[in-house]
Amino acid sequence: MAEGKLPTNRVQRLARFGGTAASQAVKRAGTRAANVARSEEAASAAMDKRQLEAAEQIVTVLGGMKGAAMKIGQVLSFVDLGIVPPEYRDRFQAKLATLRDAAPTVSFEQMRDVIEADLERPLGDVFAEFDPEPIAAASIGQVYRASLPDGRDVAVKVQYPGINDAVRADMKNLGLLLRLTKTMTPQLDTKAVGNEIRERIVEELDYELEASNQRTMARLYEGHPFIFIPPVVTQLCRERVIVTELVTGDGFEAMRGGDDAERDRIGEVVFRFYFGSMYRHRRFSGDPHPGNMIRLGDGRIAFLDFGLFKTITPDVAELELACQRATVEGRAEELHRMMSGAGFLPRGDRLDAEELLAFVRDGIWWYTTDEEILIDQEIVNRAFIQTTDPRSTHYATARHQDIAPEHLFGRRLELLTLAVLGQLEATSNWHRVAREWMYGDAPVTELGRAEAAYLAVG
Repeated sequence: MAEGKLPTNRVQRLARFGGTAASQAVKRAGTRAANVARSEEAASAAMDKRQLEAAEQIVTVLGGMKGAAMKIGQVLSFVDLGIVPPEYRDRFQAKLATLRDAAPTVSFEQMRDVIEADLERPLGDVFAEFDPEPIAAASIGQVYRASLPDGRDVAVKVQYPGINDAVRADMKNLGLLLRLTKTMTPQLDTKAVGNEIRERIVEELDYELEASNQRTMARLYEGHPFIFIPPVVTQLCRERVIVTELVTGDGFEAMRGGDDAERDRIGEVVFRFYFGSMYRHRRFSGDPHPGNMIRLGDGRIAFLDFGLFKTITPDVAELELACQRATVEGRAEELHRMMSGAGFLPRGDRLDAEELLAFVRDGIWWYTTDEEILIDQEIVNRAFIQTTDPRSTHYATARHQDIAPEHLFGRRLELLTLAVLGQLEATSNWHRVAREWMYGDAPVTELGRAEAAYLAVG
């Protein structure tokens, strides 16, 4: 992207993808022509390399566009759906990982204008110090380090200038963006991704709403033994600017590099935060994402970014837990009755109860099976394909189902949390942890006992 220039016009943003697609089409044609004179092995290797180059070019375009387009790339950055051949997987995932925290080249002068316009004061009147170099980037903004006159170090998240227009352009181009993505990732449920983006992106644009969400979570987890939510500086939060206390520590790549015990510990923390928030507090972030986690010096995990946020009623939470218990216990008829009554089965009379149980179990078996399970990429891939892809062995069953809107975010949380655990390659008896909120069981892990003590006091 040119310095200080975020393409906001539909045609400009469409051209980014059109140019990428056209150039790759020419290159693929050239490779196919050259392959005529190559051995089968050499020809296959050449096409594999071309596919990697195409995938990497799309990553570059997505990173430059931001907004809805980048959201697609962020999901792909930690869900390995077999886009490139296995021997290139690490290289491609490393390229995708740059979408999580690489800052674009929007000039600081433009970002400063946004801050000063929203706060209605010069930067120097608000902050004692302000580092013009961004420390992180998100899909619609970037983050700076600053300090307040009272000495507190803070993180200042600012929306890109013109991002509202850019997002609207992405919405108009979304069909093309998703078709292009579909050619690279046939397993991805592009319809669901598109609906999710359209429904939630408006909320993500409102940083005052996000600040309110984060205040709620910081209150719920204040003093928690292994989870930390940075407090919000309420008086400095506006529609396009959010200021929170700064947290520093290890990013996700460093956490992935730890030994087995540490990765398992982090995995349990992640599972407890996202699932526990949903079922214990009925308020949760709908965006489990490696870029939203930092390991602090004392071992606690800080969770960031509450733009995608959901509150559910006790009835919604209890229905989901009841369905999980029915799945654990193999009560197929009861599961069918509950899901039909909740509107999940508009044509439930056509769906066999045992088939439904098998479908549900295949999606959540990893935390409804009473055994230690290492979450690897194969498990993640299977869960995504079995629950979202037409090639699923349960596709005929899934066609008779619908998803009630109030449960949509929970399913997203489920799959994306699993994807994070797959990146960590964490091992646990996830079912024994889940039984704490599923059945009210006493905890069996060290973290569980520490959390139970905390909750008893709170």
